[in-house]
Amino acid sequence: MRRRLPAVALALGFVLALLAATPALAAGYRYWSFWDGAAGGQWSYATQGPSMARPADGAVQGFRFAVSKDAADQAAQPRAAADFEAVCGATAPVAGRKRVALVIDHGVPQDAPSGDAPPQESPRTACAQVPPEATAAEALASVAKPLRYNSAALLCAISGYPKLGCGDQVTAPDPNAEPKPGAEPAAESGGKPAAEDGGPSAGLLAGIAALAALAAAAAWQSRRRTR
Repeated sequence: MRRRLPAVALALGFVLALLAATPALAAGYRYWSFWDGAAGGQWSYATQGPSMARPADGAVQGFRFAVSKDAADQAAQPRAAADFEAVCGATAPVAGRKRVALVIDHGVPQDAPSGDAPPQESPRTACAQVPPEATAAEALASVAKPLRYNSAALLCAISGYPKLGCGDQVTAPDPNAEPKPGAEPAAESGGKPAAEDGGPSAGLLAGIAALAALAAAAAWQSRRRTR
C-alpha cells in the first residue's frame, strides 16, 4: 500500500494539471447579424431576417460582422448609435420613397476570417431612399453593394466583406483574457480536428485517458492488497 498510493496521487495530479492546462475555448459563429434601432439610440436583435423585414420610413437598421455565441450577445451589436437624424437628417424626403438609416459595422480585425480584414472606415452609415415596400435587404443593396448570399439566403458579405465564408463556426477566445502581442485572429474550425482549431490535440487527450486508466488500475491494486 505504501508503494502504490504515491503513484496514484502522482498520476491523478498529472491528469488534473494537464486538464487545467487545456485552453477553455467557447464555440461561436462568424456572421453578419441584423439589428433594429430602438429608442435612445439603442439596438435590439431583429426578429426577422433582412430579406423579410420591411422597415418604415424613419427606421434605423444595423448590421454587424462579428464572432457571436448567440443572438443575445450584446458585444456583437453595431458600435454606432441607432440615430436616424444623425444618418438621414441631411437627406431631404422624396414623395413616393422612404428613408431608412443604415449602420454597417464590419467589425474588428480579430473577428475577421484568416487572411482578410475589415475596411478601415467601419462602422459606416448610409441613408437609403427606397420604395415604400422595399425590404431591409433591398435598402442595404442600394447603398452597400456587392452583397453575397448563400443558397439558404443567409447574408454572407456586405460591400464584398468578407471575401469568403458564410456563418462559419469558429473558436472564440475568452473575452476576459488579455490579448497577446502579435496574436493571430481566431481561425475557422470548419469541422477540423481539435488540434487544428486551438483545442486539445488527440495526443494530449489520449495521454490524459491513459494516465487516468493507470491511476484507476493502481488504486484497484492498492485496494486488493489491503484486503
